[in-house]
Amino acid sequence: MTQNVRRAVVTAGTAGLGFETARALVRAAYEVTVIGRNAERGRRAVDTLRAESAGGEVRFLPADLSSLAEVRDVGRTIAAAGPLHLLVNNVGGMYVDRWESVDGIEGAFVLNHLTPYLLTDALTDSLAAGAAESGEPSRVVQVTSSAMVAAVPDFTDVDLPGEYYGLAVTGRAKLANLTWALDVAGPLAERGITLVVADPGPAATPNAAAMEQRMLPPAMRGMWDAILEGVKRPADEAVRSIVRAATAPELTAGTIVEPDGGSGEGLRAAVTPELTAAVRALTDRTLGSSSLRAGGVA
Repeated sequence: MTQNVRRAVVTAGTAGLGFETARALVRAAYEVTVIGRNAERGRRAVDTLRAESAGGEVRFLPADLSSLAEVRDVGRTIAAAGPLHLLVNNVGGMYVDRWESVDGIEGAFVLNHLTPYLLTDALTDSLAAGAAESGEPSRVVQVTSSAMVAAVPDFTDVDLPGEYYGLAVTGRAKLANLTWALDVAGPLAERGITLVVADPGPAATPNAAAMEQRMLPPAMRGMWDAILEGVKRPADEAVRSIVRAATAPELTAGTIVEPDGGSGEGLRAAVTPELTAAVRALTDRTLGSSSLRAGGVA
């Protein structure tokens, strides 16, 4: 590896916020790998990013990140390439109808929580090696969402009884993921890895364009017009909080960056010790044990 090269990985990096994140990183001379499902969209994204690169290599890795086996495989592929300096866990989504992954798990819970969990676990050693190589902490950015306002904080099972409302289901998965992220920020810091959470706020993305009013719980449907107005916000504006979370050297482990660049203490207040224990237990039941948790990073 060329000395001083900074290697970054961006999940769901071929469109929307992920693409805009990758664009900012290549302009800052990072060597960037974008992960996505669609090979043609990946090719187009890489062509655009290479044209704007300040010198770093750009590549595309195809993977269906709703498949736990493919997440593990892509983690091994990235780890084999050498030390890593930045992982942006951007993958996620909100859906009109319930769907299941190839592993038989509710899809929004997989993409918004389990996938970032597994990929971070798979790349912890590579990120630690990146920190040792550069003499500076490596970084993990976990992209979150204000959809958490609709979440029911019950983690007794992956699925809750009752009607499926995409906003509430995604909000609950994002709450699980925020809880996990804050839980492991300290142990990761001991390995030389700074985990930062970024809330980009609403944005004009392909996922937002597919939203329907029936995704909202009935009590929230009066907010529909305001939500539609919010998702007109350009992705290249909304990405600023993610880019700050990825590159601002002064940020410390467990920082939450809000859409305006401020500190997201309101989101942090939703996480309690009881919630943390419940998310750990549900995640372990769903995936099996992992070394990546408070007090247990290998």
